[in-house]
Amino acid sequence: MARASVKKQPAFVGITFVRERDGIREYKLEKNGLTILLAENHAVPVVGFMVTYHVGSRNEAIGYTGATHLLEHLMFKGSERFNADTGKDTKQFLESRGAYINATTWWDRTNYFEVMPKHILPDAIALEADRMRTARITETDRESEMPVVRNEFERDENLPMSALDKQIWALAFQAHPYHHNTIGWKSDIEGVSIERLQQFYNDFYWPDNATVSVAGDFDADETLTLIKKEFGRHSRNPSEYPRVYTEEPKQEGERRAIVSRAGNNMVGVAHKIPNAHHADMPALLVLMAVLDQGKTSRLYRALVDTALATDVAVACYELHDPALFITYASLTPSATHEEVERTIVKEYGILKEKMVSAAELARAKRLLRTELAKRWDGPYQFLSSLNESIATGDWTHFLTAGEAVMQVTSADVRRVASTYLISDQATVGHFVNIAP
Repeated sequence: MARASVKKQPAFVGITFVRERDGIREYKLEKNGLTILLAENHAVPVVGFMVTYHVGSRNEAIGYTGATHLLEHLMFKGSERFNADTGKDTKQFLESRGAYINATTWWDRTNYFEVMPKHILPDAIALEADRMRTARITETDRESEMPVVRNEFERDENLPMSALDKQIWALAFQAHPYHHNTIGWKSDIEGVSIERLQQFYNDFYWPDNATVSVAGDFDADETLTLIKKEFGRHSRNPSEYPRVYTEEPKQEGERRAIVSRAGNNMVGVAHKIPNAHHADMPALLVLMAVLDQGKTSRLYRALVDTALATDVAVACYELHDPALFITYASLTPSATHEEVERTIVKEYGILKEKMVSAAELARAKRLLRTELAKRWDGPYQFLSSLNESIATGDWTHFLTAGEAVMQVTSADVRRVASTYLISDQATVGHFVNIAP
């Protein structure tokens, strides 16, 4: 998505201009604290609209894990002005005119979004504003949607990667709510009461806990006027938001998980890393690229080229709180869990002992910059990427990440490997196939 030229900031009573960076302008709706981000691009007559709520599975606890995701389903059942009775069904009202409307839930946030022809943006703004505070959260809808969510849970349970990943996070984080998978535990999905879901909705779904982002072909003055009109109907949250104050205690030794069921054999090796805005994150991203980006990456050569694994993937999670750096490998029929695990750990050890070459470092940076550049490709990709930086606490991180990666040195990569990939701080998981 090309960066738009900077325009004169429109002046509105009740809306404060906060700052502008690289064509993204931030405003604040004074009445209720809603944050607004605008990024104009008139290349094609398409616009994306997204509401990011600062609530996710990080804000859940035992008894109502998965509440954010279940609420996501319920908030598509209608609101005061947009429902089947009024002839404005939450999805069909916009989809019938060419919009794509959906929502996603994650540890740190939930987003609701539309990508659409620009002429229906006013309706999307009205719809999202309406369900922010007047969504219909009813027992009838909970009863109908609970089996749908449970089926999602069960589908994940049938995927070796998903089942192993869930156990590794649950073992690595024993106190912090990253312990809970975003979809929640099955008994909570089945048993959570409608009263608890309504309370969760009333705890978090308010303007001052949300950011509205608009990207693509739109008029800033008209859009700010509409946002003020529709979202300005709501007040700030009259109560304090429940605070996540739990910190994960220091890990005191390696932890191990075994998942025994039918499916492909897998190995996962995880280590704790800092949050998304820590100074070491750019170097950790480069480390990830060195280990796993293409057929010349270290783990591909060590595992796939040697027929120990059919594939390998490394994830460096950038979250609001300290998260995980994880390597997963799917084993070939002749490989053992032990030799694949040893190979991963050996490659980690090499990175601690010897700095990566200038050519390897340049390649990793180039690959990362290419991936970061793709975040500007179209309204949805742009908003989804911006959304993750919003969720971790600072949307401008979306703009600065690329430059930070380019500043990483070989010494930085060696240092973060030595600092975080420590054996007694590992959480290791084996998925063991027990099918005959």
